[in-house]
Parts: sequence; structure tokens; C-alpha cells
Amino acid sequence: MIDVVTDRLEADEPAHVPLIWWFEIRHAALMGLRRHRVTAEHVLDFLATVNSVNIIVAPLPVASVVFALAQRHRLSFYEAAYLELAQRENIALATLDQALARAAVAEDVPLIGA
Repeated sequence: MIDVVTDRLEADEPAHVPLIWWFEIRHAALMGLRRHRVTAEHVLDFLATVNSVNIIVAPLPVASVVFALAQRHRLSFYEAAYLELAQRENIALATLDQALARAAVAEDVPLIGA
């Protein structure tokens, strides 16, 4: 799945993400740095790469829709935000999270690399 996403981004295919993604990706980079898994230079290179690809941060969703998905599939609100965005934009979902993947299948949302 990661290779498929990478290939799509390298082909300048847009990736749609919820607003929370902006924070999550930077938080993950910070945690990697704090845990000495990556260097500051690696983090800067990574963020430069992230900023260079075609990523569209979606407008905020209707909260009740995200809550309903979260409740129906026992997802976190954050996970449900990704599922809601895939539904709203009628796009495939990229995830390594098994619960989110199961919810996507149940909601007839296609999965990237599945």
C-alpha cells in the first residue's frame, strides 16, 4: 500500500487529507526526533518532501457524520474523519489501520492497495 501511495504522489496525483493529518504528520516527525529514531536533518527533508507533493487539506466535515461513523464502527473521531473524507470526496482510502480498513469495506469505500 505504501508503494502505491508513493507512486501516486510522485505522479502528482492529489492526496486528500483531513485537517488533522497536518498535525499528525508533524507530530510523528517530532516523536521520531525525540525518540532519536531520526535526525533533525531527516525530519527537515521529510517535511520538505511532504510540502512538495500535491496534498489537498479538505474543509472541515459535518461533525454529526463523523460521530455517526465513529460510533457505527467503533473508530476514534480522528479515524472516522478519514473515512468521512473518503466518502465525501468519493475517493479510495489509504490506511494501515485494520479497524479503519474494515469500516471502509463496510461503508463501500475502496481501499488503496487492497
